Amino acid sequence: MRVVVFVKATNDSENGIMPSAELLEAMGRYNEELINAGIMLGGDGLKPSVRGKRIRFSGSDRSVIDGPFAETKELVSGYWIWEVRDMDEAVEWAKRCPNPMTGESEIEIRPAFELDDFNEEMTAEAKEIHDRNREAFNR
Repeated sequence: MRVVVFVKATNDSENGIMPSAELLEAMGRYNEELINAGIMLGGDGLKPSVRGKRIRFSGSDRSVIDGPFAETKELVSGYWIWEVRDMDEAVEWAKRCPNPMTGESEIEIRPAFELDDFNEEMTAEAKEIHDRNREAFNR
């Protein structure tokens, strides 16, 4: 199963306070473990929301909202994409993670939808498009 692991933002990450050299080294070693175990498919840290944009959809209308965004505890400062057996394995790997922030922090794990989750809604054409997109993405 694929999961997305979100590192939640803190006031420090939203204020652009960079991690220490020690934390960067510890996270690098942790990422190496994930890669060597065949768990990590991708991931990155994200810059503060002041550098971001949101696009709001209302029917056919679109509006752009400039960061920073409120509610720091609801923001994401980084992510991984993992391939794991099940949620228990994801939790075990997440518990091994160095604290990604200097103070209290939180990691959220969410399962990604798989093609089988859409069986009732998936037409043959939609599946063909999905397969082409997946193939292009994996190149």
